[in-house]
Amino acid sequence: MKDFTNNRKWGIILLIPTLLLLGFVVGKKVGEINAPAIEAAEALVGLEFTPAERDSMIQNLKNYRNGYDNMRKQIIDNSVSPSMSFNPLPHGFLPNQNQSDPKWGLPSNVALPENENDIAYLSVAELSTLIRTGKLSSERLTTIYLNRIKTYGDTLQAVITVMEEEALMQARAMDAEIKAGKYRGPLHGIPYGIKDLLAVKGTKTTWGAMPYKDQVINETATVVEKLNDAGGVLLVKFTLGALAMGDVWYGGVTKNPWNLNQGASGSSAGSASGVSAGLVPYAIGTETLGSIVSPSTRNGVTGLRPTYGRVSKHGAMALSWSMDKIGPISRSALDNGIILHAINGMDHKDKSTIAAALNYNVDKSVKSLKIGYFEDFFEGNRPNNEFDRRVLEDLKRMGLELHPVKLSTSVDVSSMLITLYAEGAAAFDDLTRMDLDDLLVAQGRNAWPNLFRSARFIPAVEYIQANRFRSILIEEMHQLFQAYDVIVTPSYGGNQLQITNLTGHPALCMPNGFLENGSPTSITFLANLFDEEKLIMLGRAYQESTDWQNKRPPLFDR
Repeated sequence: MKDFTNNRKWGIILLIPTLLLLGFVVGKKVGEINAPAIEAAEALVGLEFTPAERDSMIQNLKNYRNGYDNMRKQIIDNSVSPSMSFNPLPHGFLPNQNQSDPKWGLPSNVALPENENDIAYLSVAELSTLIRTGKLSSERLTTIYLNRIKTYGDTLQAVITVMEEEALMQARAMDAEIKAGKYRGPLHGIPYGIKDLLAVKGTKTTWGAMPYKDQVINETATVVEKLNDAGGVLLVKFTLGALAMGDVWYGGVTKNPWNLNQGASGSSAGSASGVSAGLVPYAIGTETLGSIVSPSTRNGVTGLRPTYGRVSKHGAMALSWSMDKIGPISRSALDNGIILHAINGMDHKDKSTIAAALNYNVDKSVKSLKIGYFEDFFEGNRPNNEFDRRVLEDLKRMGLELHPVKLSTSVDVSSMLITLYAEGAAAFDDLTRMDLDDLLVAQGRNAWPNLFRSARFIPAVEYIQANRFRSILIEEMHQLFQAYDVIVTPSYGGNQLQITNLTGHPALCMPNGFLENGSPTSITFLANLFDEEKLIMLGRAYQESTDWQNKRPPLFDR
């Protein structure tokens, strides 16, 4: 570790940090904290002190800096979360915890396609019936996807690690269980992929970033353990934008299968690209501020961002402890519901998890849902607004009544994003202080290296104030979502994506058309906290009335 007094990037994470940092830069000598240094730093925090006040601060600031120095002598792993945990629950609200057996309404009979390419593009629901009825073995299905990964993975720049031997062994074990009369459920024997920020014992977990490209974490993420227990066959670890931003990783740029001149968007780039190109039927992604919604949109797949706290983050790279969420990316809303049911639940290894049931019942009529839509976001001449308005017409043709809704808040939402930046800077503190951020491929003003450096100047007082305003936002959104079962919105309409990520609300993102350049577009359904089954109900009904989710990228439909 470098001597902080000689490090030009040295900064303080929180609390009056700007005052201290500039003490090194503008003081009479490097490292000195004095009145002129404090005065120069005041502009960065938007305050002004008197000469006497500055003089009184000096010893306190020196004491703070000594404490920071002592903390930095100790190694703290990314997996260690703060003692303060974010809780998205509004006052007086508790999710239903009475879990019943889900009724998925899976097809009772599915014909096995002759063409392996057609098999690769079947949904989880269809594949589950084929495996359960013995028409398709897990080993054969796994081999089909392995061959597609070997054929297309490099073209898409979407694959980091293929676990061929382990996957085939698991597939054979799942086939043996079927023959012995043991059936674990609809994910039994079905291959899947994960975003490479989830740890798997014995494999690399690169986080998509050069400083960690050879990192091995000696544990397996809870999400992976749950999917394996459900009979899943882990086949591949997909790319992600470095440290969960964008589609640029240490090996290149992950491609959109619909347009290879375009990146797959991020940060769950490889997961969405891989599902879109038929490399797996489903994959696991994560979202902090759009990393499931954005690549699902770009790649024409269906992504479900669960309620914050529904799915354990144990074994996942931390970017923002209070905003990170893990969810499925697949071919349909129904598939996502099946996957979410498997990974749902409390985990003693993740203190942010919240006990909540996920009770889906295919017999419940979608017409029982009260559906709203953010009226203002469907207006105007944005290029894909015609597709969004068409969704409203499709829903009306399905016999559903839609209610116009206004999205407004009493607080400034964008100012609360310092929460993400401060937590990210803390999660990758060593990366900044040891100059390892220079190894990241993306180095622009809006890339992580610069954002992490800038976040060193966020005072702790403002970080806490942002989270107090976040509490107000949670209550306001709870009032809004209590009035509706589902709210329909353009995926990037207004600031709803920021708002719902800050409050922890779930979102279902589905394809709804194509732009002139061949890239898909999407629509998003929102629901109240822990009401994902309502998203699955409406999403399934919409997708059974349209066929956007069945479209295949031509270059990979071979």
